[in-house]
Amino acid sequence: MAKHKILVVDDEESLCEILQFNLEVDGYDVDVAYSAEQALEMHPEKYSLILLDVMMGEMSGFRMAQLLKAKPETARIPIIFCTARDTEDDTVAGLNLGADDYIAKPFSIREVQARVRSVLRRTKSDEAEAEILSFDALRMDLRRKVCTLDGAEIALTKKEFEILALLLSNRGVIFSREEILRRIWSDEVIVLDRTVDVNITRLRRKIGPYGEHIVTRLGYGYGFEE
Repeated sequence: MAKHKILVVDDEESLCEILQFNLEVDGYDVDVAYSAEQALEMHPEKYSLILLDVMMGEMSGFRMAQLLKAKPETARIPIIFCTARDTEDDTVAGLNLGADDYIAKPFSIREVQARVRSVLRRTKSDEAEAEILSFDALRMDLRRKVCTLDGAEIALTKKEFEILALLLSNRGVIFSREEILRRIWSDEVIVLDRTVDVNITRLRRKIGPYGEHIVTRLGYGYGFEE
């Protein structure tokens, strides 16, 4: 399973370093930004969760959260506010913006780690219920039959969509051409092995940088590796 990517946004550099270190010890891939403006330039759509301070420079964390929730490609990213603004009104304001949790400073690192685990578990559960497959910025909505890359829809054929769903939901597993044919073209009478190769080639091209994750094992078949 791919590591969860977390973005820590806070203008206190020492706090960013502490959070980054401890969250990486927990197994997460962590980046830091020292302002909301910097964070918005770091392709926030690729992150699994954002830890966000409220009081920062020109743009507040509240404003950044508003911008993220207004865009389809970032609207579903969970946000945890970590801030010294701990009044009831501030907490309510943060939650009303769509934040998933609100931690008042000063806080313990163990508390942050526990809140992060809880929010990510809840997000994973929500995605499972919605039948969502995702890998970084590549997402597949299995109910709506829609595949997006960085929030933009990719035009996949039915077979391309089904192949990607098969490989993405079974990461690390290598499927032979025969097995892919049996699963994807089960109703077809005669389909050549070459048909799988052609569809894989088109699929790799359509999903851009993620195409390299669809690997070929000579003599065996294809799989999606992280």
